[in-house]
Amino acid sequence: MSSEIDDDPLSDILRLLGAQPVVAGGFSAGGTWAIRFPQPKKIKFFALVKGSCWLCLDAQAEPVAVGEGDVFLLTGERSFVLASAPDAEPIDAATLFSGDRTRTATIGDGNGCTQIGGHVRLAPFNDALLVDVLPSLIHIRADCEQAAVLRWLLARLVKEFASGLPGSSLASTYLAQLMFVEMLRVHLDTGAQIPSGWLRAIGDRRLAPALRLMHGDPGRAWRLDELAAASAMSRTAFCVHFRSIAGMAPLTWLTQWRMRMARQALIDEKTPIAVLAAKLGYASESAFSSAFKRVAGISPSDYRRAGWPG
Repeated sequence: MSSEIDDDPLSDILRLLGAQPVVAGGFSAGGTWAIRFPQPKKIKFFALVKGSCWLCLDAQAEPVAVGEGDVFLLTGERSFVLASAPDAEPIDAATLFSGDRTRTATIGDGNGCTQIGGHVRLAPFNDALLVDVLPSLIHIRADCEQAAVLRWLLARLVKEFASGLPGSSLASTYLAQLMFVEMLRVHLDTGAQIPSGWLRAIGDRRLAPALRLMHGDPGRAWRLDELAAASAMSRTAFCVHFRSIAGMAPLTWLTQWRMRMARQALIDEKTPIAVLAAKLGYASESAFSSAFKRVAGISPSDYRRAGWPG
């Protein structure tokens, strides 16, 4: 429960989620080819290093053209096919990446298209916080205004992945983390297309000062006039704007943030529940337990014993 002034809402949430992008592997393909990937159990990310291909998402009528340098994020709602042409007959990814070839594979002469990808690990007790608010596909094209940073990160990631140099595994992980954050930033820049909710709220610069206050000291009994003043708005304007962007009242946000932190602490720490209650601003353990049960549907002690309720 850091109160560092440099903290920001997106960083807070990604820490809470334990978001860990992992580079899993890639492939090179040439000629006519297609690969069917199963519905992901995790958020998946891909980057097209060379060439072009088509992305065909199940239940989506139109295939998506993917160009060199494009990056895309899939949230796991659908299985999908990557192909040289939309009508190419796919082979199963599990077959392609079986045996010893778990990280890289080659189809045909391998000269037409090169892809690298991975997935994002999330803490299972808070993963819905991110998965439920992202669209099924985020596609960032190489020629978009914000893609310069992603192009540089992708180039470095490819070099590290292929180098085999000491520390390349750790360097690849850090580069993938930076790519993931940059993809979310690009998505947040399209704020008008994001529905009301926490993701749109953390991308709203007018609300950022108030969110920093609540996240930095969640145990404090914040008053609406304090939060409004931090955002340079009147109390009424602040409340109206907050609800329109976040889809909830400011103090509801505070309660939900406290409960998210509580979920993490109950699993990751051995802090007594009474101490946790005090840290999160509750006058007693029973008051905290009642608030937690209203949100989680289970008492803090039962939640801790269960490990997480799934």
